[in-house]
Amino acid sequence: VQLQASGGGLVQAGGSLRLSCAPSGRTFSSYAMGWFRQAPGKERELVARISSGGSTYYADSVKGRFTISRGNTKNTVYLQMNSLVPEDTAIYYCAANVAGSGYAYWGQGTQVTVSS
Repeated sequence: VQLQASGGGLVQAGGSLRLSCAPSGRTFSSYAMGWFRQAPGKERELVARISSGGSTYYADSVKGRFTISRGNTKNTVYLQMNSLVPEDTAIYYCAANVAGSGYAYWGQGTQVTVSS
């Protein structure tokens, strides 16, 4: 079972990126999914989460700038990131939340670098 995160890259402040998380080996359409990030020297933090029913949560630092969504089959999860700032620079990970077990499945991470 794997989660493949993609879409990271280098962007100037104020720019946008769209991250994708696609699973292989099983379907995650009935699981809550989250995007996390970890910047150098900092702890990993939850950026956004979407439930199987579509309810969303955002960290205060990204509210109004980031949007988490599911694809038509609900198996792929996206993170649209707008108005990026250098503080958004981090490795971004997607993860699947298994009821009772927390975030049990993780992707390999994709690097996002925002230049000033």
